[in-house]
This record gives sequence, C-alpha cells and structure tokens, in this order.
Amino acid sequence: MKTVLRAGTRALLIAVTAALCAPWAVADLDDLTDLQDGRSRRATSTMTGDDGRPIPGNADNSNVAPGDTRVVLDAEGPGVITHMWFTFLGPERHPWAPEGSANHQEMLLRIYYDGNDRPGVEAPLGDFFANSFGKRAEVISVPVAVEDADSYNCFWRMPFRESCRIEIINQSDKNISLLYYNIDWIQLDDLDEDTPYFYAQYRQEYPVEQGSDYVILDTEGRGHYVGTVLSVRTRSPSWFGEGDEKIYIDGEDFPSIWGTGTEDYFLSAWGLQTTSTPYFGTPYFDQWGIVGGHTSAYRWHIADPIVFQDSIRVTIEHWGWISPDETPDYRSHSWNEREDDYSSVAFWYQTGEPTFDARAPHARERTLPNLDTVFMATEFTGDEYHGDHEANVQDNLGFYPDGQLFFRAESPEDAWVEIPFTVEEKRPVRLLVKGTRAPDYGTYQAYLNGVEIGAPLDMYSEDVQEWEWHLLDFWPEPGDYTLRLECVGKRDVSTGYFLGVESVRLRERRPRVEEWAHDEDKDWREDPILYR
Repeated sequence: MKTVLRAGTRALLIAVTAALCAPWAVADLDDLTDLQDGRSRRATSTMTGDDGRPIPGNADNSNVAPGDTRVVLDAEGPGVITHMWFTFLGPERHPWAPEGSANHQEMLLRIYYDGNDRPGVEAPLGDFFANSFGKRAEVISVPVAVEDADSYNCFWRMPFRESCRIEIINQSDKNISLLYYNIDWIQLDDLDEDTPYFYAQYRQEYPVEQGSDYVILDTEGRGHYVGTVLSVRTRSPSWFGEGDEKIYIDGEDFPSIWGTGTEDYFLSAWGLQTTSTPYFGTPYFDQWGIVGGHTSAYRWHIADPIVFQDSIRVTIEHWGWISPDETPDYRSHSWNEREDDYSSVAFWYQTGEPTFDARAPHARERTLPNLDTVFMATEFTGDEYHGDHEANVQDNLGFYPDGQLFFRAESPEDAWVEIPFTVEEKRPVRLLVKGTRAPDYGTYQAYLNGVEIGAPLDMYSEDVQEWEWHLLDFWPEPGDYTLRLECVGKRDVSTGYFLGVESVRLRERRPRVEEWAHDEDKDWREDPILYR
C-alpha cells in the first residue's frame, strides 16, 4: 500500500502540479533520501558590511519610508525561490513607532522574472498571504503560513531562468517599521524549457459590476490554476455568498466547471466561519449578516489543480440574500445580484507570459470606501453625559487609534451614557454602535430620543475584541438626536458592568434603497426596523 500511495503522489505532483519542479520539489518525506541538484542560497535583512558578510549583532531590520521601495532579492538564475519569510510591526502605535506604521494592505509585493517590465507577482503583501483588509489573522496552510498573525511565510515554488527581483513598495503615508525578511532559493545549473512560471495577481471591484460575474483570472497560455484569495466587504444585510464559481477552460463559451455556492468553493458549507486548514480557510470573518461585514477566504488547488492547455477564465457570481427594502417588490429571497465590494488574488502557473491585464491600484484606491458618518463617543466623557460612575478615554486597546469612551460602571444602578449627534439630511442609513466586548462588560439597552431600539446589547466576550452593534435602519429627519445606553445587567460569566464605545455611526445603505424608497415615509418611532 505504501508503494501505491507514493506512486500516486508522485504522479499527481510531477505529471500535473509539479512537472515544473522535478529536481527541487519534495513530494513527501520519502523523497528526502533523493539527492537534489543545485545550491541553496538566501537573501536576508541581516545587516552586512561592505564585503557582504553579516555583521554580528541584532541590527537585522530596517524601516521603509513612505513611497520608498525595498528590494529584498536580486538574484541571477537559473534558480527557484523555495521560501519567503517577512515580519514587521503592525499599524498600531508602538514605542518604536509612536505614530503607528503602514499596514500590510499598503505594502505592495512585486516579483519580476528575467528582467520583464511587468511583475509576475503583484499583490498587497497581506492579501498575498491571505491577510486581507489590512487586518492581521493567523493562517496555517500548506503554501502559506502566518503564525500568530505576524510571521508571513510562503512556500510557493517560483522558478526563474535569467533573474529574479523581489520588491516591497511602501504606499502608505507611514513607515514600514522594523522590516525583517529571509528569502530562500536554490541556484540551478539549468531549468527545463517547458517549466512554467508562478504568477499571482490582485484585482478589485468596489463595488462589483452589475450584470457581470466577478473575474478573478483571465489568461491565455498553458498551465494550471492553484489558488484563490477572495475578500468581500458587504454593502447589504444578510448572506452574500450564494454565487457560484464558473470556470471557463480553453476558450469555451459555457463554463465546464460550475460550482454550487461561494462557501462550497471554499470547501465549507452553510456559510463561512473563521477557520484555517492546509488547503482552505477563512482567516477573517467579523460579523454575520451586517452591512459592512468583512470576509476573506483562501482555496489552494494543490491536490486538485485546474489544468488548462490554451486559456482559463476564473469567475464567481455575486448573488445572495438582501433585505426587502433593496428589492422592487419589497420581498426578501435568496437569489439577488448584490453590490458588495470584492477583491482577490489569483495564483497560477503557466508557460509564456500571461495575458491577464489586471493591475493592482495604488494603496489609496485599495482602501475600502468609507461608508460612515462618525460621531466619536470620546467627546462625551463629561458628567452630564453619563450616570454616577467614572468615565474616561481609554487609548491602549490598539484597534482604536483615537481611543474609546470607557464607562466604569460598578453596578447597574444609574449606569447610563448618552451620545448626541446631528443628522444633516434625510437619507436611508443604518444606526450602529462601534465599541468593545470584554470579560468585564455589561448588558445595555439602547434608546434613540427616548425610543427603545431593539433587544439589549450583550457586551461580554471572553476575549477583548472590537465589535459593532447594529440597531436601526431608517430615514432620519434632519435634526438633533441622542443615543442612550442604559445598563440592564450582565452575563453570569461577566465580572463587571463596564462599557466601551468608540463611536456612534450612520452607515450608508446601497443606492437602490433610496431608489425604491419603501421606508421613506415610515415612522421609525412607531416601528423600529433592523434588516437582517
């Protein structure tokens, strides 16, 4: 049985997936006894002297200023990259970076082969490592591992014939702080003529184009598709992922590979939730069904590459549930073309140069459009805005750069906070509270201008985490409003009645809500509605 399994593994890896890497691919532990060609080398951030030798000490990192480019590998071939490792400070303020640092969505990774003017790999560094939205998340998979959400490892094989140059461009207005890296590669005597190259390309649509499936990859040539990172910021309530993947092979008019749903393509079922496995995962998933929710998922086609001889077009539908106020007949059902914000990275091997014309825009354009009118709660720590308990600004959480209103209620008695705000124009918006859940937080009831809104808000969590409580979908008249949060108790496991609020927000709804205007004349005071 062992011999059969090993033969099958080799047939798969060499004949289909890894025909490109015969002399330097290790298929399983048994292959470690096979001698390999070439010589191992490394490019590193370790400080070196004029002679190129490392200087003893701990000066192994550097900062990359805004607009600057750091070349992390410049090698002559033939050869193959076998491993890349990066780490750097996160975007939050730090003693070594008092003003904060660039996040990994603002760092652009480019890999050039053989002196080509166009990079073979072009993606935000975070998205390439399945860490989207500038958010850090752990990924434990075969080709990519982000341990503890801060060490970025890649094991994709990247062959090159003449040369390879790897760059990181800082497109932020802040430094990339304390950048460390190791790039491992094998120098070869030759490379087979039919060896395909590794490619990865970022693309985005904010929002997706109506009437057309979202395109992840469209290229001519011969090769195999090996992976997808897809990131979605929802613009409507409810579940976005009813859309199927549709993959067109070798110029066909009708896709011969047609899936059954977005979560099914990512090898999950009945929705997505945070997980990380060797071949698929959802590293980031914040909240189910809200307006403005974030989901990023990866799918590696390593054991099941999608093979093409002439061309491949990889697409996915953007269909799902939406709320009744976004439909002409005021009826909610599962098959609606949604208008969410999509971005993706396609990973593939092919011979020749790709014909995919997508390019990564500047980080300014990669940042998701702002949906919110924000009213900071930190401006209302005065005694007139809260009950007889201490209130101050807490600024040590990391995820709120300007801090949050921290209300230290010792009991439910006289435990309330009020946050006033002004509406300038009548339009459809969603009212929400952005704040923190924590082990010592209480349960609070929301009131808007004295009207009870929704069920009590449970602010307990075993871990400290940022959170959004969505309260109301309405068309507020211009004027002054006050959101009041009153403590009504706590969860049994909670150790306190505290409250942390960063802001009150009015989040814009999709234009079709205003187009159909089903709720424009409804009185939210009589019937408060929150679409789910």
